[in-house]
Amino acid sequence: MKKIGYAVVQMFVSTLLWFYFKKTTHHGLENIPKNKPVIFLSNHQNAFLDTILIATNCKRKPYFLTRSDVFKNTVLKGLFSFFKMIPIYRIRDGFTSLQKNQYTFDFCSSLLNKNEALVVFPEGNHNLKRKVRPLSKGFIRIIFNALEANPELDIYLVPVGVNYQAAKDFPDSAALYYGTAISVKESIDQSDINNSVHVIKNQVFKALKNLTTHIEDEAKYDFTIRKLEAFGVDYTKPKEVNDKLLYLSSISKIPETITEANSFDLLKKWIFMAMNFPVILVWNLLLKPKINDLAFLSTFRFAYAVIIFPIYYTLLVLGTYLFTQDIISGLLVTKTVFLYNLFYTKTI
Repeated sequence: MKKIGYAVVQMFVSTLLWFYFKKTTHHGLENIPKNKPVIFLSNHQNAFLDTILIATNCKRKPYFLTRSDVFKNTVLKGLFSFFKMIPIYRIRDGFTSLQKNQYTFDFCSSLLNKNEALVVFPEGNHNLKRKVRPLSKGFIRIIFNALEANPELDIYLVPVGVNYQAAKDFPDSAALYYGTAISVKESIDQSDINNSVHVIKNQVFKALKNLTTHIEDEAKYDFTIRKLEAFGVDYTKPKEVNDKLLYLSSISKIPETITEANSFDLLKKWIFMAMNFPVILVWNLLLKPKINDLAFLSTFRFAYAVIIFPIYYTLLVLGTYLFTQDIISGLLVTKTVFLYNLFYTKTI
């Protein structure tokens, strides 16, 4: 029964994501092993949206390592458990809490031994910057803890590059790239475990740099972003962007570009704002200003949209009916707003 419930929720969330994003694409799904223990290792830009984009389309039903502080609410704890979220403790949670990670690692070992899949964000935290940050050793501990319990375990690591065209904006597009699976068994040299750890981390790090935009030079990061945007790059195509970075490295000036506002796009935007004025007003005045971490902006916007639009459409039906005394008119007005919102999201 729980599996059926999870599958229904997975399908429902996938549908919501389709309505929210202008476009989402998934590449390399054929690289994901079936009926094998798998650890998905993804870059982490956009908070919870990274998680659900992977969960709804990776062709597996993975468990997720999630920072422990979200489990403090006892009501939500059961919900997170249903969604296969596993707490992981960090030093900021208190030094003594790190001891609880052994239970997490042992639980992950039991899952891998059953050919289940895990999702781990090895950078350790989220950040909107378009670069792969140094990887922590958490996923390495999971691997070796599992192999200690079962040395014959055939674990595969699948690097995942999550790419957003404009993570802070709406509507946005996203593209996920699943890299070639890395066999842990083939990467480990039993005579030199320390070097094996180094090899595995380098393999994952190199793969992630190819699967998402990676701007190496931190000192020139902002300047590089301005150069990329002057060329109008598509960040959902990381290989093309990374190739462009090689070319742009020799350019010391930002190319002059003339950006003319598309009058049709502006018209579509103003119509969208007029049709959804109450929803946008509440978001801009009451909710958006309270979000301090911009990496959570899209996640909260998505959650807000999921909650508010069914309410808004219901009120449109009732409001039109009270004004016209005609339920058909209410339904037609609401259908018009709904279809225009869908048109706007998919074409702007």
